[in-house]
Amino acid sequence: MTQPTEHFLTDYRPLSFSVSTVDLTFELAPNATRVTNVMRFDEVTLGEPIRLHGNGITLKALSVNGSPANDVSYHEDDEGILFTPEKTAFEMTVVTEISPQTNTELEGLYRSGGNYCTQCEAEGFRRITFFPDRPDLLTVYTTRIIAPKSDNRYLLANGNLVEQGELEDGQHYAVWHDPYPKPSYLFALVAGNLERVRDTFITQSGRTITLDLFVEPQNLNQCDHAMQSLKEAMAWDERRFGLEYDLDTYMIVAVDDFNMGAMENKGLNVFNSKFVLARPETATDTDYEGIESVIAHEYFHNWTGNRVTCRDWFQLTLKEGLTVFRDQLFTADMLSPAIKRIEDVKRLRSHQFVEDAGPMAHPIQPQSYIEMNNFYTLTVYEKGAEVVRLYHTLLGEAGFQKGMRLYFERFDGQAVTVEDFRQAMADANGMDLSAMHEWYVQPGTPRVQMSSHYDQASQQLRLSWTQRNDKSDSERPLPIPVGLKLWYENGEPAPMKPTGDALLETEKGPVFLLKDTQQTLTFEGLSARPVVSALRDFSAPVILETDHSDQERSQLARFDDDAFVRWESVQALALKTIIKAVRAVEAGDSVSLAPAFEQAILDVLDQADLDLGLKALALTLPDLDYVCEQFDPIPVDAVWQAYRGVELCLAQTFETAWRELYERLHDRGPYAYDARALAQRKLKQVCLHYLSCLPEGPKLAKRLFEQSIHMTDTLAALQAVNHDSLRTEPMQVFYQRWRHEPLVLDKWFALQAKSRQGDVIEQIRALLAHPDFHYQTPNRVRSVLGVFARQNFYGFHQKDGQGYQLLGEQIHKLDSINPQVAARLCAPLTQWRRLDSPRQGLMREVLEALLSESTLSADVYEIVSKSLKNER
Repeated sequence: MTQPTEHFLTDYRPLSFSVSTVDLTFELAPNATRVTNVMRFDEVTLGEPIRLHGNGITLKALSVNGSPANDVSYHEDDEGILFTPEKTAFEMTVVTEISPQTNTELEGLYRSGGNYCTQCEAEGFRRITFFPDRPDLLTVYTTRIIAPKSDNRYLLANGNLVEQGELEDGQHYAVWHDPYPKPSYLFALVAGNLERVRDTFITQSGRTITLDLFVEPQNLNQCDHAMQSLKEAMAWDERRFGLEYDLDTYMIVAVDDFNMGAMENKGLNVFNSKFVLARPETATDTDYEGIESVIAHEYFHNWTGNRVTCRDWFQLTLKEGLTVFRDQLFTADMLSPAIKRIEDVKRLRSHQFVEDAGPMAHPIQPQSYIEMNNFYTLTVYEKGAEVVRLYHTLLGEAGFQKGMRLYFERFDGQAVTVEDFRQAMADANGMDLSAMHEWYVQPGTPRVQMSSHYDQASQQLRLSWTQRNDKSDSERPLPIPVGLKLWYENGEPAPMKPTGDALLETEKGPVFLLKDTQQTLTFEGLSARPVVSALRDFSAPVILETDHSDQERSQLARFDDDAFVRWESVQALALKTIIKAVRAVEAGDSVSLAPAFEQAILDVLDQADLDLGLKALALTLPDLDYVCEQFDPIPVDAVWQAYRGVELCLAQTFETAWRELYERLHDRGPYAYDARALAQRKLKQVCLHYLSCLPEGPKLAKRLFEQSIHMTDTLAALQAVNHDSLRTEPMQVFYQRWRHEPLVLDKWFALQAKSRQGDVIEQIRALLAHPDFHYQTPNRVRSVLGVFARQNFYGFHQKDGQGYQLLGEQIHKLDSINPQVAARLCAPLTQWRRLDSPRQGLMREVLEALLSESTLSADVYEIVSKSLKNER
């Protein structure tokens, strides 16, 4: 195959023109939609060619100021149209034809369930019409939609509805105008026979905003939580950030076929139905939380992403990292700040740290890419949010909000860079924040080492610090804020008296700023050796290595007042126990619990006043992905046996406690969505999980399934019985009840994809051949192949490599249908170098087979080729 083009940050050149207005007319038809695009070009630099991007579309007509194509100097090539202007201002009209019905890539304009919808970020607009499809071109859009009324009750686009009416031959039309200039990636159109749920929101200035949710008719009873989440997000953004919505209408459309979670198109958000639809009988607590978070995230983009957008795609974290941070704050305020913080850290460690350690490692501001869709990553989003959090930690809430206000004052209506954001924060607070640049350009997860020395005679504690980043070529240290507190062993706080001006006083307590490769911090006036509570609230996205003893870990787990440190202390003891168990398995010895870890679990169980959510998290073993990060290479079989062995030991050792706690938490009342109810159900699930490891556990789970009145309990019961022969009947009952609910059916597929019962590979192949499995529906593909490769450790890593071969075959098949989905499925294969033998070679063979395909998409090519390159 021809090697795709690589794009570099250094290639950026400013526009040599502007486009003041775009008038679009869509004449919708499934296989032949006609798009007329009238663009007003201004401030044109003569002699500079203008690139109109186009991909997979048919040019029907082109004219400039009314002159037809044969009188216009243009050239059509693989990237679109190259046009040489002859005037500094002119009007260009381009007419194209596209086929939404056959668009299986789900970019541009496509059909989902008989409805028309769009996805234009990052480069989907060029699949609709020829246009300078880049984020720094902000334009005012007017959109006219014409379609048969019988099949398209609603005709929707960005902005405000300004005109609508009836036409001949059963057609009707609608005209939408968006007064706010926006880039092409924020364009949206939806048309179809949908139903509408309407509400209103009164802004802080007294304006009435119409809120519309559009869904399939059968889903009208699943919209209440999404609408409530939207209203809460709008009110919260006014309270916390002082940001008010600007248009008259805010619309959300739920579609079943969508590559991502949702899209923040100005005024017309298009959502994966997974993040809109919920009622207690069909959605779990996790679903409810996801809807609340994603609804908020897309709404928050109205300012951090739409009103101020990205100059180029290398600036993606400017909008995504900032908006993820904002949605994290929102969820924390809505539910539990402590639990939300720990859950975010778990996700970061188990998934983003893995990405940072592999061949696809990149800074939050990548320096190059082949396919931009591949860089909508956990690094850009989640690590990007952690970098924004660093500003908040260093500046405090008031200082951060001053920076945000200046950011909007300077850049509203503009396309800007991460440097512009950093400078706004610095100028608003009168600080030099230039060192923060390193967080944007260094890949990899920094490692911080802390060692302590206490001198009784001088009553001093000396903390020695070092930092390193093995993935980065830069020798420049990162600014790393480390939250600190000292405790005496009786649980009393120790005095914090550093020599010199060594600590920053922040809203969350003292912070030590590690700015150099090596630093020392000394505390005086300590009558006894204190226990150091470090990296409080996970104050920086780093791996912290300390010299804490097991006793010190146990003390922090018992009395620290920082939820993260308390949880982390139990996790560290658990991790140490699992690593020891791996060595025992390799030596042919039995697995047992380390005394300190066993005592820590007992302490957590015995603490009646401990938050139930924190208790649930502390009693849960570290994620298997995070455990694997501790080994290189990963002894797959030993890790699996050790992990299961530790789980079984916990189940057996504390069987009585699990059973009593489970019965006490088993609430048969109606479903409630609040922090306490969520925590109670989560802790009950933890108990059920451990009980399911014991002989009588599956029977208990089956009873819960039979008694369940909401999906959270139903799914917990099925997960607990999923690896047992008792699963057959409940799974059949579940399928028959929910076979016509796509999102619930995704759960049925996912449960089987992660099951260890029977021949796993044959079971996956059977699922792929099931009449309800559809390759054109990303949610269904992810529920089988994504779950199998990421969550079925036992099945995917079979020693004969069948799991890898199956995934490779399916990636190849999907690449011709939807390259974006195929590329996402490649992620587990990128970790091949870290596996033991023979798995390493078997996984590499799958990657090499993919790379040899002559028709490989740029999406998959980029990931596979980078995975096979030599690593440092």
